Amino acid sequence: MGYRIALLPGDGIGPEVTQATITVLNATGVDIDWVWHEGLGAEAMETHGVPLPPAVVESIRELGVALKAPITTPVGKGFRSVNVQLRQELELYANVRPCQSLPGIDSPFKDVDIVIFRENTEGLYSGMETYDAKNDIADSIARISRVGSQRIIRYAFEYAREHNRPHITVVHKANILKLTSGMFLEVANSMSKEYPDVTYDDRIIDNMCMQLVTRPQEYQNIVTTNLFGDILSDLCAGLVGGLGVVAGANIGDGCAVFEAVHGSAPDIAGQNIANPTALIRSAELMLRHLGEYAAAEAIRLALINVYEEREGLTADMGGTVGTNEFAENLARGVSARVQLGSLS
Repeated sequence: MGYRIALLPGDGIGPEVTQATITVLNATGVDIDWVWHEGLGAEAMETHGVPLPPAVVESIRELGVALKAPITTPVGKGFRSVNVQLRQELELYANVRPCQSLPGIDSPFKDVDIVIFRENTEGLYSGMETYDAKNDIADSIARISRVGSQRIIRYAFEYAREHNRPHITVVHKANILKLTSGMFLEVANSMSKEYPDVTYDDRIIDNMCMQLVTRPQEYQNIVTTNLFGDILSDLCAGLVGGLGVVAGANIGDGCAVFEAVHGSAPDIAGQNIANPTALIRSAELMLRHLGEYAAAEAIRLALINVYEEREGLTADMGGTVGTNEFAENLARGVSARVQLGSLS
């Protein structure tokens, strides 16, 4: 069975980690016909006047699945994040960020296995801001809806049940933000009664941060609002080695975009030193989404083996190989596991 999938190679190191990921995916034997969308962000602003042309959004909507590398977002000025636009225009309400330990990474914690479920379209990232020039005051509205809260919380509970991860923690600030966080917590409390097989508790956001840097192994699934989820997902990535080694997925009812959530790192672009692990792990999530479980498992196990052996890692992980060499080595391991599976 073949798949047509939108591919957004991004900018900076994006094209390099994209090619590395394609090398690894090719080794699985899964037939993928890539629909390329290059030149987004700043380049698209120059040629189309917008960072994300409508034709790209429609392509992803039609195909249903996309793999996306980093795209640079200007800080403090310029165009809005392409990531945010994709999530809002395609209603990709569930940002799913697995943060799982890899062997051989120098970290104060071992055996961390946390999945963050971040509401992806509301909250402070709704983009509803005003500026009062007379008084030099800027306001931003954190909009939380009951429907938005229900769909991300239900997604988290369903995921916990389906993947045999029977504990969920909802994170909020309902002690202070009594209407917005209060609604989110109320919805979670009510919905938890529909899932008696999933244990449930809640944490205030600041306490949650402390918990995660003292005993992260006690947590399995965390569901929260947009801003809190953005912060916690990066924090949890730091527990397992950083943004360069964690996957990301944006899921909606009609389509899904899988992405590396690290930056575009233009300062090292074109030098063949970028670590492609994050996009490769995102591609693994994509394969699972497509039902290609054997191929996804081949990537997961081969990647663990590469990190266990400590040979063939990129410089950021203490190794000496380049982006391409890392991918080629990993691809050989994937191919061997696929062949082994076909013979069993």
